[in-house]
Amino acid sequence: MSEPNLINYLGHYKEPKRFQAGEVVFQRGQPGNMMYIVASGTAEIRIGDTVMELVHAGGMVGEMSLLDGAPRSATIVARTACDLVPIDERRFLFLVSQMPMFALDVMRVMARRLRTTNPTPKKRSLS
Repeated sequence: MSEPNLINYLGHYKEPKRFQAGEVVFQRGQPGNMMYIVASGTAEIRIGDTVMELVHAGGMVGEMSLLDGAPRSATIVARTACDLVPIDERRFLFLVSQMPMFALDVMRVMARRLRTTNPTPKKRSLS
């Protein structure tokens, strides 16, 4: 299954924030109440010095803190110059109410990331 392109849900609402290559968008442990959709460029999801994932245009970062209000679980760094569209809770709820597939696509990305970081254990025989 291909990764959803979340930028398609924004319609005319594309007021991105610009980040230069190497600039930190947010750091692990910081409070957060919004997610970002990558409109252009590439961002890195980092835990410590490890790049967990590259997120390209149409992808998202920061969704966990938006949804559960907990501190950021990873650091996001602009790998290239990036335009990131901020989505706060109000905008998120509007998108979900108008386009329920948006919520499903966000959940699919979260599920894929969870499976990547917590692979399914191999089955063992009971004998």
